[in-house]
Amino acid sequence: MLENVMRLYNANFSPNALRVRAVAHELGVELEIVEVDIRAGDNRAAEFLARNSNAKVPVLEDGNFVLWESRAICAYLAGIRPEAGLYPDGLKTRALVDQWAWWQAIHLGPAMQKLSFELFLKEKFGMGDPDPTVVEVERKATDQFLAVLETGLDDKDWIAGALSLADFYLATTFMYRDQAGISLDEFPRIAGWIGRLEARDSWQKAVAPLLALFA
Repeated sequence: MLENVMRLYNANFSPNALRVRAVAHELGVELEIVEVDIRAGDNRAAEFLARNSNAKVPVLEDGNFVLWESRAICAYLAGIRPEAGLYPDGLKTRALVDQWAWWQAIHLGPAMQKLSFELFLKEKFGMGDPDPTVVEVERKATDQFLAVLETGLDDKDWIAGALSLADFYLATTFMYRDQAGISLDEFPRIAGWIGRLEARDSWQKAVAPLLALFA
């Protein structure tokens, strides 16, 4: 049992904060959620900047230990509950988790997030019309990277063999796929995989505050 409840500085619309909430629920790690109002500039306040000078969520506070960057936070939480196996000890299996984690961060994530921003979030937040040039470029990149993920899921329920942090990292990228018109019709393995992940209680609990924003 943990002696102290950890605090997560959170913004519900953030996919990075979502993945931390989902991993915490999956692990059964209790977090005290502290909402950071980005629109009001709470992330620019001196008190918050003292925790993360990047002015971004999420931030984890565990006693006097402060940690930012969602993947680092998730790995830390997984280390608290190693028996769950989300960040396995095996050298090769952990390397596969890391491989897909970084691939999501550098390739799939930016492409899908830019596309979702242009086709959904931009209008939602009153930021103007989609830029057709950006949409064309990111649509092409998204299709390219989805094909890679489809191949990676061949004969597997989860991307590294068993459920891992990498699945949660990847899943947050798909949050606005329907609103952005990102079809998975040509990617049946991805459709099956994201359906399994999103059906988990941990994901349902984590994503509920985000869905409430667009109800």
